[in-house]
Amino acid sequence: MRRPTEESETRQSAGAVRKACKGAEPETRRMVLPSLKLPELIREIRGAKTQAQEREIIQKECAHIRAAFREGDAPQRHRQLAKLLYVHMLGYPAHFGQMECLKLIASPRFTDKRVGYLGAMLLLDERQDAHLLITNSIKNDLSQGTQPVQGLALCTLSTMGSAEICRDLANEVERMLLRPSPYIRKKAVLAAVHMIRKVPELSDIFLPPCTQLLHERHHGILMGTITLITELCERSPAALTHFRRVVPQLVQILRTLVMSGYSAEHSVSGISDPFLQVKILRLLRILGQNHEESSEAMNDVLAQVATNTDTSRNAGNAVLYETVLTIVDIRSASGLRVLAVNILGRFLLNSDKNIRYVALTSLLRLVQSDHSAVQRHRPTVVECLREPDASLSRRALELSLALVNSSNIRSMTQELQGFLESCPADLRADCASGILLAAERFAPTKRWHIDTIMQVLTTAGAHVRDDAVANLTQLIGGAEELHAYSVCRLYNALAADISQQPLVQVAAWCIGEYGDLLLSESCEETEPLQVQEEEVLTLLEKILQSHLSLPATRGYTLTALMKLSTRFLGDNNRIRQIVSIYGSCLDIELQQRAVEYNALFRKYDHMRPAILEKMPLVEHGGPQEDEAGEGKEEPWNPNRESQSPTKPPTANILDLLDLLDGASGDAQPPPVLDLMPGGSLLHLLDLPSTTPSVAPIPALKVFDREGLQINLSFVRPPEIPALLLITATAINTSKSDVTHFVCQAAVPKSFQLQLQIPSGDTVPAQGGPPITQVLRVLNPNKAPLRLRLRLTYNHFGQSVQEIFEVKDFPPDTWQ
Repeated sequence: MRRPTEESETRQSAGAVRKACKGAEPETRRMVLPSLKLPELIREIRGAKTQAQEREIIQKECAHIRAAFREGDAPQRHRQLAKLLYVHMLGYPAHFGQMECLKLIASPRFTDKRVGYLGAMLLLDERQDAHLLITNSIKNDLSQGTQPVQGLALCTLSTMGSAEICRDLANEVERMLLRPSPYIRKKAVLAAVHMIRKVPELSDIFLPPCTQLLHERHHGILMGTITLITELCERSPAALTHFRRVVPQLVQILRTLVMSGYSAEHSVSGISDPFLQVKILRLLRILGQNHEESSEAMNDVLAQVATNTDTSRNAGNAVLYETVLTIVDIRSASGLRVLAVNILGRFLLNSDKNIRYVALTSLLRLVQSDHSAVQRHRPTVVECLREPDASLSRRALELSLALVNSSNIRSMTQELQGFLESCPADLRADCASGILLAAERFAPTKRWHIDTIMQVLTTAGAHVRDDAVANLTQLIGGAEELHAYSVCRLYNALAADISQQPLVQVAAWCIGEYGDLLLSESCEETEPLQVQEEEVLTLLEKILQSHLSLPATRGYTLTALMKLSTRFLGDNNRIRQIVSIYGSCLDIELQQRAVEYNALFRKYDHMRPAILEKMPLVEHGGPQEDEAGEGKEEPWNPNRESQSPTKPPTANILDLLDLLDGASGDAQPPPVLDLMPGGSLLHLLDLPSTTPSVAPIPALKVFDREGLQINLSFVRPPEIPALLLITATAINTSKSDVTHFVCQAAVPKSFQLQLQIPSGDTVPAQGGPPITQVLRVLNPNKAPLRLRLRLTYNHFGQSVQEIFEVKDFPPDTWQ
């Protein structure tokens, strides 16, 4: 009875084994499958639906590639490396194939060398020491290999050759330059370009071959030779002198290109070989810089290129632009420079925005050297202000500001003010600052200057410079004949809008100083202004209560109300009530002012008229006419006021440009400490300018931009420990002079500052004589020093303004 059961169990076991073997057979077969071919690998990777699936395929194939490399399958090594290079191109690691590249390069088979050199270009670079191992292989292939192999070696050398490899193989490449095959010579020129960029001292090796290669008719060789000569001239003064002898030959090649064409197959949109023309023009620009003879030799051909090139195609515009750059940089004739400016003027009328941008940028470079020629295109430049493209309108604004001078200040300011009303928010600050700077430099009359600043404050008060309020108040205070006119204009502007805070601050200051003129009907307006005292007080109270008013604005207004208590003849009860309200204000500055003003009313009322009298007039160094001076060419210079010899010495110290704290014009200065034995601060200004013998304090570099550097050096006289002498030195290492250089400084209210007259306003280029200016800072409290500097200057044809704060002073400057 048991035998059938045993037999059946045996049969079931055998069936299970057969099934297990059938199930395991595909797994075994899958494990021993050969690796994919490159087209199959590409298809599988492209067919992957997810990134995880793609990574899985690549990991499996990389495992097969590693196994093949370990087995040393020489006939299939180049196929495995080709797949690895594709994996590398997808961004996956393939560093384990670097040594296989070296093995393939050393192989005698061309198929191996081709993939080996390609792998070396992709997988090797200067950071791996393995790249040095191919030096001998490249040298052997250059000397003994066939032309295709030599081409592969030269391509690899020009792609990843390090400085060490370039030094070792420079002589071989020089020999390749003189081979009869154009294919090899073209590859050798490209390798030589790479060598010069890596090791400039190799330039002497390639000077003789370059002179011979200029006679080539092969387009690729000639293009590469021009590039090689350009690199040599940029890196070696000896090469620059050597190749100035071939200027006539370059001129002849360029003339042939322009007049008869070099090769029809290389023409683009009817322009004969624009790429070669641009290369030659760029080389001529380098050879003609600061060299009269070379510049004279290329003047005629530059005029031919400028007049015979078609401007309807982009290729022609590229050639013309390179021609303009060459004319500008060499010592060209004046008529040729005018022609270059006119070409840029035509570019401004082009419909392509990129060409217009290039024209604006180039004209900005030329505005200093060829100002009159650029002025002819001023209407077109002004039209570009209305461009919707932000980059174009910004460039047009910079160029428009650079074109402003004493003869066109009125018309240009009108155009710029119109642009200011509608320009984007990111351009308003630059536009407003530019108008204010131009008005400061070229204002024909004081009245026009005041009107211009007021118009800017009305339009873009929130975007003006920090010192706009101080400048306008100083300007109005120094023009006694315009006090009534100014206060009426400002009162009307204030009645119309109190949102522009700088305008409100100036108006409050002016009303406080000259509010009595509002009631005298002496304003120079077409319609006399009828104003009552209550109306003025109501307007100032409205400013105090407005949520738009800043604390500084409320400070101006509170002081104006206090001054009006001595200007108006009516009862002062309303003013006292308004002032007393701010005696409990949360703002400490306003509270302090209100408490002090209340004390004036209560305890020192008899002294109030004397304390609150009008600010003294700012004295001038010479007479200044107003309307009668409109026809004069000499513009009014507001800087004369700060250079007046009749200004009291103490005013120079107390008259601070308080950029750091934003204090109002009526803030009380810090008490002057009696530091001298004679008890007079005037001795402070009589200190000798020679540097005392004290322990040196390390200097500080505070500014470095486009070659302009500002360094601060410090000296503390032992006899006055609270005094710090700061010498600001401006150095210019760029290739263009820095002109109209002005340095202004500000310190917190606890310090006292005096700016000495600078040694000049032009910083010569290329490390010329620097400009120095001495700043005397009095620090009675020995507080950490903070200094804010404002630099304004012209550089590379652009008006630049920089405002920055210096905090990290050495402790020895204040402790």
